[in-house]
Amino acid sequence: MTSSYDAIVIGLGGMGSATAYQLAQRGKRVLGIEQFTSPHERGSSHGKSRIIRQAYFEHPAYVPLLQRAYELWQQIEHDTQQSLLTLTGGLMLGPPESATVAGSLHSAQQHDLPHEVWDAAEIHRRVPPLCPPPGTVALYERKAGILRPEVSIAAHLQRAAQLGADLHFQEPVLDWRTMDSGVEVTTAQGQYHAERLVITPGPWASHLLKLDLPLVVERQVLYWFQPTTGIEPFLSDRLPIYIWETEDGVQFYGFPAHDSLHDGAKIAFFRMGQVCTPDTIDRTVYDSEIAKMRHYIDIYIPTLNGILLNTATCMYTNTPDTQFVIGLHPIYPQVVIASPCSGHGFKFASVVGEILADLALSGTTLHPLDLFAPDRFQGTRG
Repeated sequence: MTSSYDAIVIGLGGMGSATAYQLAQRGKRVLGIEQFTSPHERGSSHGKSRIIRQAYFEHPAYVPLLQRAYELWQQIEHDTQQSLLTLTGGLMLGPPESATVAGSLHSAQQHDLPHEVWDAAEIHRRVPPLCPPPGTVALYERKAGILRPEVSIAAHLQRAAQLGADLHFQEPVLDWRTMDSGVEVTTAQGQYHAERLVITPGPWASHLLKLDLPLVVERQVLYWFQPTTGIEPFLSDRLPIYIWETEDGVQFYGFPAHDSLHDGAKIAFFRMGQVCTPDTIDRTVYDSEIAKMRHYIDIYIPTLNGILLNTATCMYTNTPDTQFVIGLHPIYPQVVIASPCSGHGFKFASVVGEILADLALSGTTLHPLDLFAPDRFQGTRG
């Protein structure tokens, strides 16, 4: 027997969990389907922390979405009484002409965001663990901070279930198809029918979207180090989140110690991983990779270069222009697709959930999506 819903959401990670919550909040009959438990550590929405910021160097068009995202993160915090977002302030560091600094300054100025610009001496004076070379500058943004991805996903799913959503875990989707009456989704456990389908597949996009999109999955490594001089200078009331673009064009980012101080401080490279698939990703972290991370730490944050406490791997799903893919399916209008990818998507999960619910229910949204149109790539086909 086929069960019927107003909407089905495939994938209950950062984006899917928020979408299920948004749809359930609007009184819709919702089914969420996840191939693993949730949250899990096999995709792109884990690792204890994600950066959130508003002076967005990637593109000024993201700023209004971020401002709405902050409101929605605070709403789900209130509704679930969970701590999801901690403001630590944030530093975007590098040469003045670097994309990290110049792009952040452009977004801040265009949208009149409060910010400060520090030179190298001021950076080190205010945040002693950071040792920038002469000529480095930083944009400081007070409203930047940390999101907790696993807790955020759990909060969205908790609230969705409380509002009546059916959530199925450890149930891989085998296929989906459109019909005159909507869509049908087939899993190993059964068949489900809905008027609309939302697919938020993470690195499984190429398998599930039925589109020829130029998506490349990239393995990333996360590191947690114990500072050599004690954890105090790295606490969240002293160390902001940071994204640092070095003179040789390498980008790395990091976090203060938070929640469990025994975990140390997290740091990682940005978009320097190996191409992989969800089935072929190598979860081993090698000595050569650790040595490369230590090399940059030793130059720029030398007191962080203590004992390596932990590592983890995750996946980015990159588009050629590094922008998201969000919109109605170019071939099947009953289907909404989202790949808010390229390594900078999680902070948007709250507002992407709102956008996908809008699209599923009415086919439109008040949020601007031109930058993310799925059909912007040549060769898109079923």
